[in-house]
Amino acid sequence: MKSDVCLVLTTCPDETTARSLAQSLVEAGLAACVNLLAGVNSVYRWEGRLEESAEVLLLAKTTEACLAGLEEAIRAQHPYELPEIIAVPVTGGLAPYLHWVRQACTAAVT
Repeated sequence: MKSDVCLVLTTCPDETTARSLAQSLVEAGLAACVNLLAGVNSVYRWEGRLEESAEVLLLAKTTEACLAGLEEAIRAQHPYELPEIIAVPVTGGLAPYLHWVRQACTAAVT
């Protein structure tokens, strides 16, 4: 069963940037919760070269109603030219937790 809750992944170059972005998203009501996972190593191709970077992965729990605003906020605050922003629909989960996510994501409501 599909819900209106989604998980958004983005990476940041360091913990300071990640913490600032996470706090901003939650304070704005665009995300209910953002987990910061430090120690992520990313291997990718950028401008024709193979790159490897240490990053901090953010996992933001939000709603479809807040998704566009969350993406806009990430793009406005993110230091990368092309930030990773991937939204994954939540197809199930603990009903009271999903309800809490919906209640905490207030940006689209106000």
